[in-house]
Amino acid sequence: MAYYRAAGNIPPKRHTQHRRDDGELYFEELMGEEGFSSDSSLLYHRNIPSTVSASRVWDVPDQSTAPNHPLTPRHLRLHDLFDDATVAATDVVTGRRLVLGNGDVRISYAVAGRPSPWYRNGIGDECVYVERGAARVETVFGAFEVTEGDYVILPRATTHRWLPVEDAADPLRAYCIEANSHITPPRRYLSRYGQLLEHAPYCERDLRGPAGPLLAEDVGADAAAETDVYIKHRGNGPGGVVGTVHTLPFHPLDVVGWDGCLYPYVFNIRDFEPITGRVHQPPPVHQVFEATNFVVCNFVPRKVDYHPLAIPVPYYHSNVDSDEIMFYVDGDYEARKGSGIGRGSISVHPGGHAHGPQPGATEGSIGVEYFDELAVMVDTFRPLELGEAGLAADDGIYALSWSRGAGQLGSGNPSPGPARSEG
Repeated sequence: MAYYRAAGNIPPKRHTQHRRDDGELYFEELMGEEGFSSDSSLLYHRNIPSTVSASRVWDVPDQSTAPNHPLTPRHLRLHDLFDDATVAATDVVTGRRLVLGNGDVRISYAVAGRPSPWYRNGIGDECVYVERGAARVETVFGAFEVTEGDYVILPRATTHRWLPVEDAADPLRAYCIEANSHITPPRRYLSRYGQLLEHAPYCERDLRGPAGPLLAEDVGADAAAETDVYIKHRGNGPGGVVGTVHTLPFHPLDVVGWDGCLYPYVFNIRDFEPITGRVHQPPPVHQVFEATNFVVCNFVPRKVDYHPLAIPVPYYHSNVDSDEIMFYVDGDYEARKGSGIGRGSISVHPGGHAHGPQPGATEGSIGVEYFDELAVMVDTFRPLELGEAGLAADDGIYALSWSRGAGQLGSGNPSPGPARSEG
């Protein structure tokens, strides 16, 4: 996004000499998208950024997928994937479990109790939604303190690590959306120069940039210590994803200053201003980010349709061109009552299947004025397949929920209360 920032020690003119106090040059690195034809930043390093002292294979967690065949809607219980014993040994990078994926996007989940290694995604941008807990995210651009409801947008090739807050009320639960492209605000909300427009549901004031720059000594590290950086990159592994560990002969936090329009940032879901209307609004009004062949939407607490004959829950709809993946974070989900869906659930509504409220939810929503809900949705424009975590978390009976009626599919994660909007 073309929103200029500068931090730390930079020269007055780009691509000119920038020297330390002892006269030695800093090393300038251009981090840019689409070759040299899109957003970029210039970073000034103490060390040559190309330097590697060793490399080895990183066996990335299982990236294999299985088709959703026969075609069926599914309910995935993400909170069943990790228990207390595994959380202590899990980090947000190497502990991710693949839930769903295709050639454009991979959706993973992790519940982490320990710091991650230094990490760089060389395939695409990442959008990590913090469902619960808190963490410090340290990057070569600077650091963030993140907490419940934060989207952390990490541009491709940003070296960073996750440090869970040990005394947080909840463990760090991370919903990880990994693109094979770049993740940006929706183009219809941007001016031709990249400013968020007046009708956008958020603006630049809502975005938190990194506090930095951040150097090795700022985190109590030895600037000359060898450091491993885990890199996810393209290859012939499952899903086209493989991993490498580069050993650097120095600490990766060596950037004394940077400027430009490409950097990580944080946006909290509670700063999203919902767009409402007299009758039910379609999902694009809830869009928060876009990428190649998928979009990210969020559903937040809001007043709902105010036409005197309005039906607040959605009409039944066929996703002709997309799969709809809803991650239920908080609130009440009357439209899904009786299906077993609740907090920590994912509903998978594949293209080609007409879906909508559970039996009785349409009539029950009439007259409701407010939805208390929080959910993150990913809509893809190519079919998604199930990863190992998706297969493990599938309840196996969700597809029957419309034919059996409300209240007959068990009581897993019940969420009674006011009507929910989408699905």
